[in-house]
Amino acid sequence: MEIVVGRVKHFYPHIPAAIVELSEDLKNGDQIVIRKKNGEERLRQMVTSMEVEHKKIDQAPAGTEVAVLVEGKVKEGDIVYKLT
Repeated sequence: MEIVVGRVKHFYPHIPAAIVELSEDLKNGDQIVIRKKNGEERLRQMVTSMEVEHKKIDQAPAGTEVAVLVEGKVKEGDIVYKLT
């Protein structure tokens, strides 16, 4: 099952990292899927690295903007889902 945990606000291709505005809690080890607005899957991966203001964190509560290391290209407005 997939639950919406946030939306991509920005993508840094040179890192590559996505800035995600969280609507639900997220932690390292969570399996996520990032989908285009039309629902098409862009990537599926485990969260392995997150940062808030350049500081590594293991988990982030809803309402936080986090940088998540991603394994492919994403775009602003993409929706982030957590697999449960």
